[in-house]
Amino acid sequence: MHAEAEQTLGDFFNQLEIEKRASIHTIKSYQRDIKRLIGYCTDKAICHWTEVRQSDIRSHIANRHRQGIGSKSLQRELSAIRSFYNYLLKKRLADTNPAEHVQAPRQARKLPKTLDVDQISGLLEAGANSTLEIRDLAMFELFYSSGLRLSELTALNLDDLDLPDNSLIVRSGKGGKSRILPIGSKAVTAIENWLPERAKIALPPESAVFISTRGRRLGQRSVQLRLEQWCKKKAIAEHLHPHMLRHSFASHLLESSQDLRSVQELLGHSNISTTQIYTHLDFQHLSEVYDKAHPRAKKKS
Repeated sequence: MHAEAEQTLGDFFNQLEIEKRASIHTIKSYQRDIKRLIGYCTDKAICHWTEVRQSDIRSHIANRHRQGIGSKSLQRELSAIRSFYNYLLKKRLADTNPAEHVQAPRQARKLPKTLDVDQISGLLEAGANSTLEIRDLAMFELFYSSGLRLSELTALNLDDLDLPDNSLIVRSGKGGKSRILPIGSKAVTAIENWLPERAKIALPPESAVFISTRGRRLGQRSVQLRLEQWCKKKAIAEHLHPHMLRHSFASHLLESSQDLRSVQELLGHSNISTTQIYTHLDFQHLSEVYDKAHPRAKKKS
């Protein structure tokens, strides 16, 4: 890069520090990101910032992507480059921002982790020997039975349950939407076992279904910790978090029913594309079965 271009870059970083009051971490990140762009420009014999075109930015980001750099990191690099060119535009040292309409490659969506049916059985049929374990078993059964979010489970009130009808209502779903969900017979039994225990420790007028030993509504973090403790006590090696039970509910239901719309309704997804990730999960399982079973798919040992 030309010496004048280097000076302009130095002025930009000074502005970030003094006028924008950017953190040291942000400034160092921007310095690294733009230094990489300088390396690209040097290889392409580009000497001035005004010579950089949109195609150059696309090529630079594509090269970084081929090096294995993730989508979030590339988004940050583009943000740094855009900020720098906005500074140049403000100082009338450039006419366009070549990074303005360049997007980072989309990050591959991670498939949710699930448990198989045998693992679920091992988790839920381990038995409950105390008031807290009776409560915990009711929570975990309900997670898997109805596919609740963690926030929905902790927000659940006694009035939301209709055990004779084997159903519940979620009043505080994502986006403020309510929905009615079925409750499986095993979950109903577990809740019926918990409610008399709950009555012994509840502090009126607490209405939460799941409460702590202090008689108040159980928090989300407490549920996570109780699941971890449950797994340790029951010698379950798998590291679990509550949403794995929701994911397992969705995956097993879709695998059995192949009814994507119904699973969407049960999960409370506003967009079916969110639910479709479980079809990928189901296909992954089918692919594994195929690879193991099909005579023309088996890999040579």
